[in-house]
Amino acid sequence: MNNVELTLRSQSQSMTTDDSILFRSGDPNFMTSLARGLEVLQAFSGQTRTLKMAAISEVTGLSRAVVRRCLYTLSEMGYVRQSTDGYQIEPKVLALSQTYFSSSSLPKVAQPFLDEIRETLGESCSLAVLDGSEVVYIARSAAKRIMTVSLGIGSRLPAYCTSLGRVILAGLERDALEELLGKMERKRHTEHTVIAIRELKQRIARVATDGYALVDQELEIGLRSLAVPVRSQQGKVVAAINVGVQATRISQRDMRSQMLPALQSAAQQVGQRLPE
Repeated sequence: MNNVELTLRSQSQSMTTDDSILFRSGDPNFMTSLARGLEVLQAFSGQTRTLKMAAISEVTGLSRAVVRRCLYTLSEMGYVRQSTDGYQIEPKVLALSQTYFSSSSLPKVAQPFLDEIRETLGESCSLAVLDGSEVVYIARSAAKRIMTVSLGIGSRLPAYCTSLGRVILAGLERDALEELLGKMERKRHTEHTVIAIRELKQRIARVATDGYALVDQELEIGLRSLAVPVRSQQGKVVAAINVGVQATRISQRDMRSQMLPALQSAAQQVGQRLPE
């Protein structure tokens, strides 16, 4: 796992535990043990194959005793297994995500268009949705180029400093956007990262006006991305499509002139094919 992924994962987990989701009291319908078990399972996100109990405890904010009981239960159910180096995820966890993909039409509808963009532009193309303060990749067509940030289905990135995130944030109601920005942990990943709420609001408002977001090296130096919204037939922003490029290869101007029309066409066709 590279430094960017470690930082992002650490940020994601701290936001979850600090939100008191795992320590809710006074709600008889809330299963704290289930919430903590799911949080332990999510700690395996990323490229690290094996995690030790201490690392999981640090990432989730849960005590080692709680983590140990969660791992034991998950192991008994076949979702993780213990090895000499720690704990590893098992293929059975795929059944959890399969439920989403089998019930959602978005990835199926979008995949052919993502593949077409990759073939036409020669760049990686992705589809993502908003989950809390992050975007989650639910479909992707990757070009054979070496990028430091390793992305795939299920990858999560902060919404505030990514083109995918800003496009979806621009589609939120004003009150919902302000509430989300207020709770969001904003970290400066590069010298270009915008973290001030006032400036973020201005940039998001500009995205809403322009109909696209172009984010230049805010997540990582050398990484530039362009995204457009996917709208339902009722006009609601339900996802975003983007292309990511090496900043040294393609200028912002060329991205707007050469890539934006292809993205807009694909997003429109995806939206038209979504069920009402």
